Amino acid sequence: MTGYNFNFSGADLTALGSGALWWPAQELLVVSDLHFGKSERIARRGGTSLPPYETRDTLTRLAADLALYDARTVICLGDSFDDLAASQALPEAERRWIFQLQAGRQWIWIEGNHDPGPVEFGGAHLAELTLAPVTFRHIAQSGAAGEVSGHYHPKASLSLRGRTITRAAFLIDRDRVILPAYGTYTGGLPTRTAVLGNLMGTDAIAVLTGPTPTAVPMPR
Repeated sequence: MTGYNFNFSGADLTALGSGALWWPAQELLVVSDLHFGKSERIARRGGTSLPPYETRDTLTRLAADLALYDARTVICLGDSFDDLAASQALPEAERRWIFQLQAGRQWIWIEGNHDPGPVEFGGAHLAELTLAPVTFRHIAQSGAAGEVSGHYHPKASLSLRGRTITRAAFLIDRDRVILPAYGTYTGGLPTRTAVLGNLMGTDAIAVLTGPTPTAVPMPR
């Protein structure tokens, strides 16, 4: 998997094409907005029925990243489960898969706005975590620096040779990094949305995910 290397607050990081963030010096992999169980939650609340394979697909991609980078620590930046009932309704095979991925690693669940709080899955459950010089939290805070967050599911659109390409994207400026959603079925918020424009500085870039991560000035 190729990646986009950048220095952030003194830490050398890599934005991976999968949507994960890799910090080699810490042997740390960061993913955000997994939303395990989303199809179950939508169906339970009377929404459109979706093929119930998104958790398996997300875990397949996460397992591939972990096999490639052999992370010692994993941080899930919030909204890892779509709600409490979704976490309880995960099929046993998928629950076992999560436990297998956790084995031998430090696993940190950061609390998100969808998360049910501490659940029966192992690992540490925290509101936020600082590993100097970087602070990890779910939702970006105005005025913060050295902050890595998720929540907004950013996506960027580019016009290329008469067609528009839209992909999930990292947003990066001197003060913060906002990760794309890692989970299947998560959708995205365009970078031109006012809330993202207000959060990100004028120097912000968007790194589009995919086989060859591409950095461009953040579309506004």
